[in-house]
Amino acid sequence: MTSPGSKKVVPADGSEKDHSGNLGRTGGDLNDSGSSSGGGGGEGGGTFEYFGSVYHLGSNKIGHEYCHLRFLFIRGKYVEMYKRDPHENPDIKPIRRGVIGPTMMVEELGRRKVNHGDVYVIRFSNRLDERKKGEIACATAGEAMKWVEAFDQAKQQAEYALSKGGSTRTKLSMEANIDLEGHRPRVRRYAYGLKKLIRIGQGPETLLRQSSTLVNDVRGDSFYGGGDNGDAIEAHEWKCVRTINGVRIFEDVANVKAGRGFLVKAVAVVEASADAVFEVISKLDKHQRYEWDTVTGDSELIDSYEGHYDVIYCVYDPKHLSRIFFRWQSKRDFIFSRQWVRGQDGTYTILQFPAVHKKRPPKSGYRRTDITPSTWEIRNLKKRSDAEPPSCLVTHMLEIHSKRWCKWKRTSYSKFEKTIPYALLLQVAGLKEYIGANPAFKYEASSSVVQSKLPDIPSGEYVDEEMDEQFYDATDSSSDEEESDEDDEEQDKKEIKVKLKNVSWAIASLSLKQPKAPGASNVLDTSVDPVNIDPSQIQGSLRKGDGDKDSNCWNSPSGMGFMIRGKTYLKDNAKVMGGQPLLTLVSVDWLKVDKAVDNIALHPKCLVQSEPGKKLPFILVINLQVPAKPNYCLVMYYAADRPVNESSSLGKFVNGSDSYRDSRFKLIPSIVQGYWMVKRAVGTKACLLGKAVTCKYLRKDNFLEIDVDIGSSAVARSVIGLVLGYVTSLIVDLAILIEGKEETELPEYILGTVRLNRIELDSAVSFEE
Repeated sequence: MTSPGSKKVVPADGSEKDHSGNLGRTGGDLNDSGSSSGGGGGEGGGTFEYFGSVYHLGSNKIGHEYCHLRFLFIRGKYVEMYKRDPHENPDIKPIRRGVIGPTMMVEELGRRKVNHGDVYVIRFSNRLDERKKGEIACATAGEAMKWVEAFDQAKQQAEYALSKGGSTRTKLSMEANIDLEGHRPRVRRYAYGLKKLIRIGQGPETLLRQSSTLVNDVRGDSFYGGGDNGDAIEAHEWKCVRTINGVRIFEDVANVKAGRGFLVKAVAVVEASADAVFEVISKLDKHQRYEWDTVTGDSELIDSYEGHYDVIYCVYDPKHLSRIFFRWQSKRDFIFSRQWVRGQDGTYTILQFPAVHKKRPPKSGYRRTDITPSTWEIRNLKKRSDAEPPSCLVTHMLEIHSKRWCKWKRTSYSKFEKTIPYALLLQVAGLKEYIGANPAFKYEASSSVVQSKLPDIPSGEYVDEEMDEQFYDATDSSSDEEESDEDDEEQDKKEIKVKLKNVSWAIASLSLKQPKAPGASNVLDTSVDPVNIDPSQIQGSLRKGDGDKDSNCWNSPSGMGFMIRGKTYLKDNAKVMGGQPLLTLVSVDWLKVDKAVDNIALHPKCLVQSEPGKKLPFILVINLQVPAKPNYCLVMYYAADRPVNESSSLGKFVNGSDSYRDSRFKLIPSIVQGYWMVKRAVGTKACLLGKAVTCKYLRKDNFLEIDVDIGSSAVARSVIGLVLGYVTSLIVDLAILIEGKEETELPEYILGTVRLNRIELDSAVSFEE
């Protein structure tokens, strides 16, 4: 199956390179993160076009689930679904067609078992009507993310067209979305105008798990992130202690004095994309795993949760590690959980913990043991030219408690080389050699430009008689019978195996001096005298602390622990240390609620409604809704001493549309102190919250409230669940800012920061409705 989100740009003059692949997009200029800016419709405007094979998931009226292979095509804000590729079948009509509207929500749900294999599911929904929803599925995690990016790009393009002023018909159609539910509408026109597209993925063959589709002579455009590891300053101090088979072994010398074991990692450059490497690591097929993994080759999936969390049972024979180490002759088994995420920059993070499961109790003849906790990080490296094959940096990190590690560093102590931690470190070497011996991985096309054989027509003719159709429900019973045909029956009989997915982040941070925020000089109205902000007059339910040794409290650190985009970022990707936050954190509420609460600023007892609050020129309210049992709300209040300049980036954000806010509202996390596995799960990479989770905005009077529903994302729920398990031992820093995407918006500046010191869940105050 294919996915959008390609990095290739097809200029309006028609110049292009011919590659193979399966999902498409054309036109526009790419920004630094890989998304495209601008958008437009007509021949000279560079309309973005995506196409590729997907699975349409749903159930019929009697509850029978179906999974049909379909061909999806996105042109601008328009979406069409076909039974077959319209490039190969020019006369075929779309079975569904509609537009992508501003109320459309797209969520990546992770991996799901379908028939005899795994696919990666994307859900469409209407944020104003939860009954409207539908699902498609992709072959790989990377393709799923590219489809999500394609729909997001189409939504932005539709918003852009609306903001520039369109016809009444266009504005009305913006309120509707293409529908996967119900009877397919009659469509007048065929799929014209497929002029120059970018195809992403390997097409239906990948969905059907045919390894022969790994083309050796085609180089695709990989989805690469930046070269930096994170957006918060790292507190580790890594020292290379050994190089084995081209793999560097590091030790965190800053962590040695803590006396909690040795934090080590194996690092290597692998000549394949992060998507391809992730699929190899996550696949449990023993025949493939025997070729590179000496520890977890005999693995079995026990259970899976929410598409991003697995429980795996593994058996191994210690004789493979040492044939002369006799006390290891008995076979061993272990259970571990595997949780993965894929970051917005395309980086994968996999967390592996020892676990127990009722389906696999200890059995006779095997010694049950706990595998060492570890993490994988797979990050794409930038290509110097289009002809260069993709590559990524693979890091495997674990904590070693054996004294043999110190002896091995000095003298190559042989007994350490017979341990499980050593075998885990060498997994990177095995992975590198395995992929190096299979050139198909190097050139697996993730996206490519293709030339359509179909004629082009002016975008003005690309109009449907029923453009109010929506693209949401895939579960209606009436449409299943209409879509079924012999092709579907044949496809259902085939085995649909696929791979795995992830989304990731990185590590920790520090705080130093407090210079003024760069780039923030004209954000507030300097023609107005500043008011005096006295936090002592505004008390929240969570108290302000006296220092890092204090617990169950908050502080406001400087922004020097965070890296933000500098003035020249669009040219050289240079980032600089953040300065003093623009806004003052005046209060924090830690609330216990039955369900997520929106519009807290309107509550009569909220500080925004108090007399001191009403006197402040502007207040930014950040309401982080934490899913748990019970649920929690962490509410932060940031105040400005002057009114916001409406022409500034903050003014545009405060008074802009929800889609604009979603594309700019950025948060940088950092675990300053805490368990290293939690640090890896949370990471330090900046995240556009509006893209990752559902955000709601309330602009009234002198405030803007942002309600962040962390529970709206399965990935975010799993990460926050891990954090809550260690929250009483964590010191967490958060920085909030507006992403700068244009030269006039750079350098970035930090709006506000907060440091949460070892928060106690039981200290949350019950919220009074």
